[in-house]
Amino acid sequence: MTPDTSPDQPAPSREAGARTRLSPDQRRSQLLDLGVRLLATRSLDELSIDLLAEEAGISRGLLYHYFGNKHAFHEAVVRRAADDLIAQTAPPVDGEPLERLLISVTAYLDYVEANYEGYLSLVKGAAGGNDTLRQIYEEARSALTDRIFREDAQGEIIPDTALSRLIVRGWAAMTEELVITWVQDPAGVTRADLLAVIAASLPTLVEASPA
Repeated sequence: MTPDTSPDQPAPSREAGARTRLSPDQRRSQLLDLGVRLLATRSLDELSIDLLAEEAGISRGLLYHYFGNKHAFHEAVVRRAADDLIAQTAPPVDGEPLERLLISVTAYLDYVEANYEGYLSLVKGAAGGNDTLRQIYEEARSALTDRIFREDAQGEIIPDTALSRLIVRGWAAMTEELVITWVQDPAGVTRADLLAVIAASLPTLVEASPA
């Protein structure tokens, strides 16, 4: 039987009998984290209210209390996943520009490998006409590309011009396609070679553009 749980009295942990009292915001955040973990290995369509309720040990009614409906729940989980992607791929503050870019690209590949099904759901959802998922996707893409133009004491990776921003957008789309395809089937391409091509291609594209 599903435990009878209220927002103020979350379900007991499966690993311990004691109850942990959380605020509604904390509980919602906890459920989103669980949703993101589940999304890593299944598509968005497979991430149901019933599944999350079972994994969290709470009632379906409580999940509807926090998220309203299935679509709102999916959108909230995808937004949390996108925030995690942005945070986990942040380049280091120190180091040469190309080194920082390589570290960021490596983190991006790590993320897609660990969260392949969920990331693919975001890409497909954005391409399939879901306005909210498209907005989340575009916000994440902008966050990932805008920081390439960050200038600091170590210098900028590429100059911030209208042409270079267009190039970066195209490079980001290429990177996404390369990574998704490679994770699905490396086809004999090593991880090191893939990362080297992705990191080196951006400065090369910029250098080939008109001055």
